[in-house]
Amino acid sequence: MKSIEVSAFPLQVADCSRLAGCPEAGGQALFIGTVRNQTQDKKVLKLLFEAYIPMAEKEMEKIAHQIYERWKALKVVIHHRVGELEVGEIAVIIAISTPHRSAAFEACKYAIDTLKMTVPIWKKEIFEDGEIWVAAHP
Repeated sequence: MKSIEVSAFPLQVADCSRLAGCPEAGGQALFIGTVRNQTQDKKVLKLLFEAYIPMAEKEMEKIAHQIYERWKALKVVIHHRVGELEVGEIAVIIAISTPHRSAAFEACKYAIDTLKMTVPIWKKEIFEDGEIWVAAHP
């Protein structure tokens, strides 16, 4: 089972964790990406995320498929928010359950790293003295 979603509504950690839960899992890894208050010594006021949602969800589906194949995941949840987000708000939640804990950690790291590199979601950082569109990958 997988749950892939790009949404303008606030993301819910408990819902994502519940969706990823299953009795066969020996491990569930949960990544929560939030808006931080600073980037490169500049105070961040908020972020704006935009996406081409059909393509973003298609690319997220590919990531989930790769995780099922490589780590034998039992469930994969990838939810990303779009719109204007304030400092502290949740931008992305990834929850993955696998038979063993090490696979869950590895798969979760792979999911966020790959999402940031391949999924068409764009981020604008808004500062006190201006704003800039930035690459969403590390």
